[in-house]
Amino acid sequence: MEQDIKKLNEFIEKIDHMKKKEKMDLSSDEDLSIAIMNLISIEEHFFFTGAKTNKPEYFDLIREVREMRKELLKKIIKEYEGEVWCISKHLLAASMRLMEVGTKQLGIGNEKEAYELFEKAYNLYSLFWGLNMKLVATGDIKKIDSAAMNKHDEEKKGFMGKLGELVKKAIDCCIE
Repeated sequence: MEQDIKKLNEFIEKIDHMKKKEKMDLSSDEDLSIAIMNLISIEEHFFFTGAKTNKPEYFDLIREVREMRKELLKKIIKEYEGEVWCISKHLLAASMRLMEVGTKQLGIGNEKEAYELFEKAYNLYSLFWGLNMKLVATGDIKKIDSAAMNKHDEEKKGFMGKLGELVKKAIDCCIE
């Protein structure tokens, strides 16, 4: 537990240092990530509209939106290995879809279902940031307990819960 607190404090110091050097504007990056989610959604809508209407001009529009999405994603994902680029895109897309389905569930009065979907959406969003801020060292992930980071973890929020807490602390658009 003491080790986890030390890592968290080091991470927060690193973020503060990067903000001071103006290398990183996390609130803008968070806004940009939401815009990218919407561009992914637009690509999907052009695809389905083209398929449903048999009008190829909708497929042609996908190319333009995709290029814009790729350009903007490069502003957030500066370094990556393996398939982290593609994983990142899919994490954002899945997060957006879960938010949308959760919102629909909320609208029809299924609050419990909606809140579970919102939690899953935020977990995927946190994983996106964890990967791209180098918080997730995939070699260090070991299964200990489905709800614990390590055997001394008393809160048992699991990896995704802990990662979500880190992201909340790092990305706070209300703190300048």
